Amino acid sequence: MRQWSCPARTGTLRFMVIDEQALSELDAEQLRQVSQRLLAELRHQRALNEKLAYECALLKRLKFAAKSERHSADQRNLLEDELDSDLAAVEHEIEQLRSAPAATDKQQPKRAPLPAHLPRREIQHEPTSTTCLCGCQLKRIGEDVAEKLDYVPGVFTVERHVRGKWACAKCQMRAVVYDFCESRAGEHARAFLGDWRGSLICDDYAGYKASFSLGVTEAGCLAHARRKFFDLHAANKSQIAEFALQQFAQVYEVEREVQSMAAPQRLQARQQHSRPTLDALHAWMVLQRQQVAGNSATAKALDYSLKRWAALTRFVDDPQLPPDNNWIENQIRPIALGRSNWLFAGSLRAGQRAAAVMSLIQSARMNGHDP
Repeated sequence: MRQWSCPARTGTLRFMVIDEQALSELDAEQLRQVSQRLLAELRHQRALNEKLAYECALLKRLKFAAKSERHSADQRNLLEDELDSDLAAVEHEIEQLRSAPAATDKQQPKRAPLPAHLPRREIQHEPTSTTCLCGCQLKRIGEDVAEKLDYVPGVFTVERHVRGKWACAKCQMRAVVYDFCESRAGEHARAFLGDWRGSLICDDYAGYKASFSLGVTEAGCLAHARRKFFDLHAANKSQIAEFALQQFAQVYEVEREVQSMAAPQRLQARQQHSRPTLDALHAWMVLQRQQVAGNSATAKALDYSLKRWAALTRFVDDPQLPPDNNWIENQIRPIALGRSNWLFAGSLRAGQRAAAVMSLIQSARMNGHDP
């Protein structure tokens, strides 16, 4: 038995040749060992081929295809292998979650407005103080109105609850700050954040890791995890990726419904609908990871989510957090698209000056001003 190997960009290609005479001289135990080696080699080569095919398809899509990450549910493939009993149980649980009616269903009938001819009694709800903690006088920027039907024997009336919205012109400006750094080193992120301690929504960039050990709370970007499966499905129509995309779609459907809700209601809806879906998805990913080769593209997509699951699902327990940082990426997209044209800032000082100007321009746009 002879064996050769040659290095490749993404692994090592190995070749085994066994001549017939040598094979006939092997006993049963040696034949079993050779068979095991050949099977292991076959699994390795299959995983390597899958990985190379995925990378080739991904590069083609990045170069020629549309950049949109829309997923069509009509793009389906039949399962080639049946899943084990544990995986079937998880899928059954997910199916039950999918078929259960959601309280935030768009088709749910809404209450009709109370008749206009009924007498109304207005009740004002205003803060006891209209002075901000910073010392500035709050400005009234609107109000929320809720009507409640009341009944006194023989007479229907309407209680009109008016809750004023107040904001501080100094503190409430939802601003964008760009920072210019001469490298991608993590020390720049720590210097920019300073003593700030809060929830930082980010991808898996290693430069943020030190900040998490200093008290900053890591909140992952669910869109980055979803994108791994989208690329996998776009490359080879992976059924594993398709199923994961369907579950992510359910979570984002809940997010569209709770976007305009107050924080307590948003938290309740996430706990009631998103939490069971994500818990079942996590169990499904764990079982799938045990069945795929370690060096495959599918394994990489699963590993990204599994290793960062606590951060990716942080938003479920914090109603102030969004599920991803897409909004932030949209704010920096003009900068990212323009870099190929600008290329060089000229100097460190010029780069810092450009970041300050861009911060002013984008913040002016966000506050409704003409830059």
